[in-house]
Amino acid sequence: MDPRLEDLLSLLKLEQLEVNLFRGESRDIGSTQVFGGQVLSQALTAASATVDGRMVHSLHAYFLRRGDCNARIVYSVDRSRDGHSFSSRRVVAIQHGEPIFNMAASFQAIESGLEHQTKMPRVPMPETLPDNSHFSPAMLERLPLKLRRFLQKPIAFEFRHVDADFLDAGDALPLRKVWLKSVGPLPSDEALHRCLLAYVSDIHLLDTALLPHGGYAASEKTIMASIDHAMWFHRSLRVDDWLLYDVDSPSASGARGFARANLFARDGTLVASTAQEGLLRRI
Repeated sequence: MDPRLEDLLSLLKLEQLEVNLFRGESRDIGSTQVFGGQVLSQALTAASATVDGRMVHSLHAYFLRRGDCNARIVYSVDRSRDGHSFSSRRVVAIQHGEPIFNMAASFQAIESGLEHQTKMPRVPMPETLPDNSHFSPAMLERLPLKLRRFLQKPIAFEFRHVDADFLDAGDALPLRKVWLKSVGPLPSDEALHRCLLAYVSDIHLLDTALLPHGGYAASEKTIMASIDHAMWFHRSLRVDDWLLYDVDSPSASGARGFARANLFARDGTLVASTAQEGLLRRI
């Protein structure tokens, strides 16, 4: 297995300290705090470990404090309810004795029902697009230090951007379309794939709100931090095959940006949706 993917999977192997109490490692991915996708995916992993025979269909989370990437995180799960078809869980992430994150998640027994979905936009297939996982020294040199540090860290996902120059700092519409998948094959474990999608959904989401304002997500003049994150899982999915991340940002105001997205399998199936609001402050 690719060592980048192996390391990410090790992050999701939480240590069980007690009933409903788990602990996870942290990683420095080039930002000044713990990556929000890491906390989100570990919290979902902890919640999933307390549910049998049901799959997460939605989650709603708030980021309360900056996480320390040099310290482990404790996840406390409250088994709020186990009903006939649905289970509800609340998770609090704790570091240095303080809550840094909380999440509510709902799980459902698999059942059939009414079906419809929005259509996937017409875009080039990922095989026809350049690999945006690696950057030349010349390209990195023209980027702000914060963004350069993030892009130089190894990551367990490949990205193929539909946009011609996704690093262009000029004014642009608040729209982004990017193909993504893990760098290697994964076990056929639906819960694992949903946790990994939660992890990668925190990349290329909120920074879409900066596109109309002529600045990189990691500009030295921009403070950006996630406030909340919501996800809805519509259908079975695999993150080791290409998914189209179709993102738009309908609003930015009050030093906050809002972004939302649909995720499509390459055959056009809508597998998940997500939304996020975050701090966008120019200094």
